This record gives sequence, structure tokens and C-alpha cells, in this order.
Amino acid sequence: MKSYRKELWFEVPGRCGFVNITGQVEQCLTESEVREGLVLVNAMHITASVFINDNESGLHQDYEKWLEELAPHEPVSQYRHNRTGEDNADAHLKRQIMGREVVVAITQSQLDFGPWEQIFYGEFDGRRRKRVPNYRRMIFHNSFDFHASYDIVDQPGI
Repeated sequence: MKSYRKELWFEVPGRCGFVNITGQVEQCLTESEVREGLVLVNAMHITASVFINDNESGLHQDYEKWLEELAPHEPVSQYRHNRTGEDNADAHLKRQIMGREVVVAITQSQLDFGPWEQIFYGEFDGRRRKRVPNYRRMIFHNSFDFHASYDIVDQPGI
């Protein structure tokens, strides 16, 4: 099995923001020379997220509004976590909603996306550098594993 790892670093100037990192992940894929397999892209910080969705600014604004309604930053006194001297309890909750990581198939050296899919870094407690490692794995399937997976996927009613 061939593997590759690279860290990407981001610093979002505001408290919250979304960065399209698809291009950086594709560059890592090119560097890795992996033709078939999986890529894992995850946020290595508890108040940041990696997710897949459409690269549309209205949608990103909707996310920010929705997340702020679900877990408002202020008043910071509403959260027990903030009694420890932190002021970022809302960022922990927002990350939990948006998720930690994504896994994308690699097919013929390309990210195997559906229509409009892009990879984003979501920041909920910004203004400092944070890292996002990329892992690539070339996975070799023997014929038994492939056929077992194929049969399960293609069975009607499953």
C-alpha cells in the first residue's frame, strides 16, 4: 500500500469562515502519485471542520447564519465550557454539527466527486493558524473483496 501525508495550514482572519481547499487537496493528490484509493482530509483542531458541499456564497452565508442560530457566540456566559476561561464553546458545537473530516474516493488520479462537490475548511474560532493534514492511501483489493462489495451494493432491496 502506498501512502502520502501533507499538512495544509490555514489562518482565517475572522472568528468564522469557510475556505475552499479543493485545489490544495488536488495538488496534494498530484504530488502523491496515487491513482486509485481514498483521501482523508480532516481538521486537526477541535473548533474547525472539513466538509463537502457546493461552492456558492449564498450557501456559505446560510451556514453561518444557521450555525449562529443553533449555537450563538454571545452571551459567552451561557456555556459552561466558557467558565474555564475560554470563550469558544459555540465553536466546539458548530464543529460537531459540521463534522471533522471527509473521505473521498480517488479514481484515475482524480477526486471522484459528484456534481458541484468541493472540499471546504470551516473555521469557527479563527484568528490563528490551524492545520489540515491530507492522507492518501492506495488500496489494493483482491478479487474476493471487490466482488463481495459489488454484490452487496448491487443487491435489490439492500
